[in-house]
Amino acid sequence: MSVSILKGRVAIVTGASRGLGEGIARAFTGEGAVVAMFSRDAQRLQEHSAALKEMGQEAVAFPVDVADVAQVNRAVEQVVSEFGRVDILVNNAAVAPSMLFVEMPDDVRDGVIDVNIKGVWNCTRAVMPHMLKQRYGKVINISSVTGPMVSGKGMTAYAASKGAVSGFTRTLALEVAEYGINVNAICPGSFDTPMFRSVAGKRGWSSDDEYVKHVGKEIPLGRLGTIEEMGDLAVFLASDKSKYITGAEIVIDGGNIIQEHKG
Repeated sequence: MSVSILKGRVAIVTGASRGLGEGIARAFTGEGAVVAMFSRDAQRLQEHSAALKEMGQEAVAFPVDVADVAQVNRAVEQVVSEFGRVDILVNNAAVAPSMLFVEMPDDVRDGVIDVNIKGVWNCTRAVMPHMLKQRYGKVINISSVTGPMVSGKGMTAYAASKGAVSGFTRTLALEVAEYGINVNAICPGSFDTPMFRSVAGKRGWSSDDEYVKHVGKEIPLGRLGTIEEMGDLAVFLASDKSKYITGAEIVIDGGNIIQEHKG
């Protein structure tokens, strides 16, 4: 009989109502963790947590806007009060509007910064004192290949925000290593998520299914990634099997970034 490698651990996953966050939350509960799911989408969050509970897994919904530091602080204190600790934080919540730099209004830019950078900052700062006290913790920042490594037209704000997440990850990893806390980033390529599909129309495709197939054909493994595959990698980084890895940026993209020519 296999042992659930996250049994007894308490995790917070932001942006957990859909997409990569949903896959990570599901993978964590499947490995025995208690998962506090943060998201602005309260209805979808409740549906997801209820589905996990029906499968005998432990998940609790917390409607939270990660850009609101007061909401974040309250929710983290509730998690600690109810479960006694926080062992794992996955900073997954993000927005990715596709818009050319010269056309992007300041409020759209600021919305990206508020969620993708300040959200990571707010959640990590709220959780870190508890991890320092227990001298144990796993922080996993969901970055991207877009920004730290490659980019594309219309992704200026998103790429800038993910570049900031990379610098944040490396520096924090240095600061908290002596406390037994690992801080790493996952850099996904193209995954089949609602966020990915949402840009199909803006890029001239009438069908998001056709857009997914088209992009998938250009990837060496021949398809987009799945949220289950993202969950598998997050479980590894959240577990003690990765205890000697910190400050790393791990690419998961089906080999796409290594190509000199695409398509």
